[in-house]
Amino acid sequence: MTIAIYPGSFDPITNGHLDVVLRASRIFEKVIVGVYDTPEKKLMFSPQERVELAKAAVKDIVNVEVQLYCGLTVDFAQKVGAQVMVRGLRASADFEFEFDMAMMTNKLSPELEMVCFMASPQYQFLSSSLLKEVARLGGKIDDWVAASVAFAVKEKVKNLKQY
Repeated sequence: MTIAIYPGSFDPITNGHLDVVLRASRIFEKVIVGVYDTPEKKLMFSPQERVELAKAAVKDIVNVEVQLYCGLTVDFAQKVGAQVMVRGLRASADFEFEFDMAMMTNKLSPELEMVCFMASPQYQFLSSSLLKEVARLGGKIDDWVAASVAFAVKEKVKNLKQY
C-alpha cells in the first residue's frame, strides 16, 4: 500500500488544501493529512481545533485520515509508514521554499519521495494567512473553505473583536 502524507499547519484548512488532498487521494491508496502542532507562525486555532476542522473537511474522502504530529516531518512519515510526501505549489515563491524542503527531506530521509501538485487556477492566490486577514477585516470567505471552517473562522474573529 502506498501511503502519502500531506503535512502542514492547516490554520485553517482551505479549499486549496482540499483540492490537493482530493487529487492525492486518487493516486495514493492512503493519504494522511499531518497537522503540525507547533509551526513558527501566529496561529488562529489550537492544534486540536485544526485537527477537528481538517477531519470535518475530509470526512467524505474514504482513504484520507488526519493526524496531529510534532517534531520532524520525516519522523512522522516513518512512524506512519509513508513513502511519499505531498505538497502543493501555488507560485514561484512556493517553488523555492518547496525545493529547499525537498532537498532537506532527501538528506534526512532519502527513501521519502516528494510529489508536488500544482494548485488549481482558482486556488493560485489562496493561503490560510490571506484568508484569515480577509476574515478579520470582515470579508466573505465562504467560497474558499468548507462551511464548518468558515463558521469556525468567523467565530474566532468575532471573539477576538470582543476583547
